[in-house]
Amino acid sequence: MTSRWTETDAGLEVFVTTSDLEDHDIAMELLLCLGQALWGRLTTDELRAYWTILEREASEGITGEIDEQALEEKRASTGRRQSLERYGFASFAGTAAEYVHCLWHDVTIRSGPDHLPAPQLRRRLDLLARWFPPDRGHRLFPVTR
Repeated sequence: MTSRWTETDAGLEVFVTTSDLEDHDIAMELLLCLGQALWGRLTTDELRAYWTILEREASEGITGEIDEQALEEKRASTGRRQSLERYGFASFAGTAAEYVHCLWHDVTIRSGPDHLPAPQLRRRLDLLARWFPPDRGHRLFPVTR
């Protein structure tokens, strides 16, 4: 990701890379920046809940991730606090971006060892939906019959 954001007295200032990107990719860049900014605003309980999900995925042997950046950070993680923090940050930003993306329109789940399996993805998205419920009349997942 080449887009950047900073927090100023006036709020969040986001610089989104647009050159050589399709509209959809530009929107995802913006959403990733917002997910990164949101990470710093999570409460202690919210951070604990998200780390619990990541620990559960590790115990389940999940090798994939939500996006390429999170996958790179996961693979580079040495178990040290700083590398784990980078991984958690990237993972949360990607998950938050995908959560908003799922509210925007239907998405296709990619499968394979580099991708987060559907049950684990749903667990993450359910957590974010509890914290940031969709507007009335919107659903994250279709109603099951």
